[in-house]
Amino acid sequence: MLTVCTAIGSTASNPYEFDFADLPGSELREAPDGWHAIVPLGGAKHRLWLRELPPGGSMVVVDLPLDRNFDPRLQAAHRFWLALERRPVGRPPLAPSIGARHRHILALRAVDGWLEGNSYRNIGQGLFGKSRIPDRGWKTHDLRSRTIRLVQKGLRLMRGGYRDLLRHKGKDSDDTI
Repeated sequence: MLTVCTAIGSTASNPYEFDFADLPGSELREAPDGWHAIVPLGGAKHRLWLRELPPGGSMVVVDLPLDRNFDPRLQAAHRFWLALERRPVGRPPLAPSIGARHRHILALRAVDGWLEGNSYRNIGQGLFGKSRIPDRGWKTHDLRSRTIRLVQKGLRLMRGGYRDLLRHKGKDSDDTI
């Protein structure tokens, strides 16, 4: 969610002026902490937060605090600016890749099987198919190790690690299974 406020003083050339009460297709709601707006623009829904509703036609700015969420906010602000410029906005900054989504689904399925009391072999058969699980040599098979890692990842997600799905993953982070 981007924090938007009224611009103070002059801004750069060609400032964008908004009337939040009259944006086509948008939703604007007042809450105890301020105003929340969902603005469909450029094929994406941009979620904005305003402490106070600026007067119609006001120039606005995006507030980007220097905190641990700076990078996702910066990417969201850039997407909002691209939409204002009528340029392609690209994919959402927090959208996981198809591979990461698949790994999370497998991890949740694996932990469900583990919580029901299934063995790693049975979980592996359910995830990867019975034909891929050998009758012998299961203890050293790579799918056994992968199944165990999937169960561990599922347990981490279940115990509050799901919040990490919203955090930006850097190049140093380990998201492998």
